Amino acid sequence: MEQKRQKFSEIKAGLDDAESLIRKMDLEARSLQPNVKAVLLAKLREYKSDLNNLKSEHKRLASANSNQAARDDLLESGMADAMSVSANQRGRLMMSTERLNESSDRIKESRRTMLETEELGVSILQDLHQQRQSLLHANDTKEQLHGVDDNISKSKKILTNMSRRMSRNKWIISSIIVVLVVTIALILYFKLSK
Repeated sequence: MEQKRQKFSEIKAGLDDAESLIRKMDLEARSLQPNVKAVLLAKLREYKSDLNNLKSEHKRLASANSNQAARDDLLESGMADAMSVSANQRGRLMMSTERLNESSDRIKESRRTMLETEELGVSILQDLHQQRQSLLHANDTKEQLHGVDDNISKSKKILTNMSRRMSRNKWIISSIIVVLVVTIALILYFKLSK
């Protein structure tokens, strides 16, 4: 009898752990992207349903067990009947334990899937950050190119002005040379003609 109580308390602890895990998974699933969240929430609903079935089965077996224990204490004569009921209950309990183990495995698998999804999300965020940095760097380069373009335009204007001044200076010098040559020629002409 003590062994049954211990098994029932172990099963109860397992059910409580499973319920806690399902709550945690539910919170994690709700923080994911909508397409992943929908799939995970559907699986969690299945797990909750299985867990509720196991809890109700556990309660039914526990109450049946306590009722049976009271009957056994009151009526020691029904020992053979109690053994067959105990075997039946043990079979149900084993089935419940198997279901609980299967649910635990499914919960572990869901948790692993959620962790993989979280890692994928972190990887995507890192890629997006790198792309953002590249775009910002490209924008800075574009601004630098605009600055270079402005400098080239200013340089072109300066060179054009310098070219005009050089041409004007050539004309002025040429004019001065022509005037000097004409003046020297006139001076020589008047000196030689006297």
